[in-house]
Amino acid sequence: MCDRHEFFFEFDKAFNHQLIEKFEASPEHPLTVDVAPPLKGVYALYHEGQLVYAGKALNTTLARRLLEHYRKIAGRRNIQVTSISCRYLVVEGDWFVRAAEDALIQYYTPLWQQSGFGSHVPGRGRPGIRTSRWDQQYPPR
Repeated sequence: MCDRHEFFFEFDKAFNHQLIEKFEASPEHPLTVDVAPPLKGVYALYHEGQLVYAGKALNTTLARRLLEHYRKIAGRRNIQVTSISCRYLVVEGDWFVRAAEDALIQYYTPLWQQSGFGSHVPGRGRPGIRTSRWDQQYPPR
């Protein structure tokens, strides 16, 4: 029997396709202190119209996570918070939140994703800890 007679439902492809479709249909908002609801989900940040970072709010809320990003950006040189916008989706279920973040990262390959932007690294600033690429480009004020 050839493999053209077999069917295997690829859940991840179906999930990713629907997620990206819904995400791109969601409205884009300026990044402000109160832009999102206090719920779990995924989000993306745009710098001057380009998607640069995708993240999740799982053990926190979209409201809190986007506020953290707002404060971080507002406290940096070489970037203005007014040049940042965001888009988000409320997602139910921890597994789905993780899968949704992964889908966004895989689909968009955001520029800031591995730059150190979203990091909550303990020990930052201690001797022997390297300064991230994001911190070098956008140093604290």
